[in-house]
Amino acid sequence: MQKKFSRNIKIINKNTPLKLFLMLVFLMHGNLYSQVKTSVDSTKVKIGAQVNYTIEIEADTTQLVVFPETQTFSPLEVIEFYETDTLKNNDKYRLIKKFGLTQFDSGWYQIPRQKILIDERSVFSDSIYVYFQDVAVDTTKQKLFDIKPIIEVDKPKSKTWLYILIGLLIVALIAALLYWFIWRKKPLTEEEKIAQLPPFERAKVELQKLDNSKFLIQDQTKEYYSELTRILRSFIDEKVYDRAMESTSGELVEHLEMLTEAKQLKISNEIIQQINTIFRRADLAKFAKQDPDMESAKSDLNTIDKVLDAINKALPEPSEEEKLLNEQYREAQERKAKRRKVILTSAIVAFLLIATVIGFGIKYGFVYMKDVVIGKATLELLEGEWVDSDYGMPPIYISTPEVLKRMDAPVPAEFKDKIKITAFGYQLEEELTIAVTTTNLTEPQENLDLNAAIEGNLQTLESRGITNIVTLNEKFTTPNGAEGIKTFGTLSVPKEKKEGYIDGNYVMLSFTSKDVIIQQIVLVWKANDRYANEIAERIINSVELQPKSK
Repeated sequence: MQKKFSRNIKIINKNTPLKLFLMLVFLMHGNLYSQVKTSVDSTKVKIGAQVNYTIEIEADTTQLVVFPETQTFSPLEVIEFYETDTLKNNDKYRLIKKFGLTQFDSGWYQIPRQKILIDERSVFSDSIYVYFQDVAVDTTKQKLFDIKPIIEVDKPKSKTWLYILIGLLIVALIAALLYWFIWRKKPLTEEEKIAQLPPFERAKVELQKLDNSKFLIQDQTKEYYSELTRILRSFIDEKVYDRAMESTSGELVEHLEMLTEAKQLKISNEIIQQINTIFRRADLAKFAKQDPDMESAKSDLNTIDKVLDAINKALPEPSEEEKLLNEQYREAQERKAKRRKVILTSAIVAFLLIATVIGFGIKYGFVYMKDVVIGKATLELLEGEWVDSDYGMPPIYISTPEVLKRMDAPVPAEFKDKIKITAFGYQLEEELTIAVTTTNLTEPQENLDLNAAIEGNLQTLESRGITNIVTLNEKFTTPNGAEGIKTFGTLSVPKEKKEGYIDGNYVMLSFTSKDVIIQQIVLVWKANDRYANEIAERIINSVELQPKSK
């Protein structure tokens, strides 16, 4: 879309009616109002040298005189605007305005007629020719060198790397926290180390801890016997009878006797009786509040220690199948623990991602988040590094997301001595087109019809297949006070590779400069693209036609 459109951003085109062009170029001239004298300090200078161009006017003391204060001397360039000198002669003022001009190409150049306003009437100065001659170079003394090749200038570095670095640091911090709290092999506490021991060794260690405790010293007999019987029950529960922890003392002793009679557990009746005695004494201590003496309690602990040895010795050696099952059980437990860690880690990461998306979505909008992820081109332009530059002569100061490149602006042969067109543009496929054009007329025209130039551009667009052009016009003023016309609306542009049309919006800013120059800025972008809308608004608000103050 944009490539087709950019070729139509021309004030003069082969398809533009000749009548429209004649309306643009041949307009009425103003009448001379007062005595105007024009002079230059030299009509022949070297290229790059300054020519002082002077305008003198005699006017009444009550009249308001306004000299040109903008770049209206094309193709010459203004080096300096000098202050106006005022000399009084009786009831007349003699006003002298001087301009410093130059040119960097050799040849004869015409200083265009300049319009001066006296009150509300216009007068024009005379045009003067100045010759800029080449500087002689003695090639016998000065070596000649080839033209330097074009070099690429690096674009300003964006802050993308900073955002990536911050993101990586956040990811690293989250990974470190997950490792520290979930995956790290934490140092085991003493209780955890004891719990991982085999049943017999664990029971032995627990008996040793009970022997070193202060239960008996502090007359905590109930707590002492509760822990003593728990150690024995826990060992029997894991190695002999898996319901030992929930059985009563009598039921447990009775089951041990049955196992002994059935020769499934080879322990003596004396051992069973010792177990029964200690259980009864423990029941009395826990429920009848009968406290055995310290020596009996110590003796019972030693008895339980021997009972553990006897039962462990009586247990058969585990078969290879049991060892395999135990190994499989251990591996299954490890896999289960690892699976729990994976699930917990995945849940935390998913929660953080969802929370991040929701948080950014609430703050910036979910559509914006989607466009960031897929990399929408107009969004990247909007948030990228913008370029502030000027184009054409006199310059158009404008801010754009990319540098505008010079475009060909062909002029019909019959008009080459009447106008000169310079054009700069940028195209983003079918999303966005930016174009800046400057048309210089060789002869100044009073009351230049800017609407004719606008209408000519619109007719050229229609000739290229663009349809449904809705046109609205309104007055437009740049931030530094330059006034022009803003033409805007909607249109339908043929697709480049497919059938059908693309709905778009357009804005055309048009200005005139002292009736010798037409300057236009044209923007076309795809409809319903909010980023392109913001780009267009930002570009329009940046347009200035006067040199920026230093």
